[in-house]
Amino acid sequence: MAKIIVREGDSIERALKQFKRLCEKEGLRRSIKRAAYYEKPSEQRRRRKMQMLRERRKAVLRAIRAKNKSKAKAKAKNKAKTKARSTR
Repeated sequence: MAKIIVREGDSIERALKQFKRLCEKEGLRRSIKRAAYYEKPSEQRRRRKMQMLRERRKAVLRAIRAKNKSKAKAKAKNKAKTKARSTR
């Protein structure tokens, strides 16, 4: 259960914003929506499988981006080195 401590002087809006953020982080809203109707076990498996695929794709894309970023840095570094050598 999401709990927040409201200190004296804090506004209601700020406390509400903190509470919403905490609920979102815990996934309460998503679980409530999911529990609002019956989901067949086969649909649950399918949903979990699709979620796993999305997470894997995300991880692969993140790894590719990191690799490309490091390659670009190395390329820029080498370019700077060759430029420094040619000016000597």
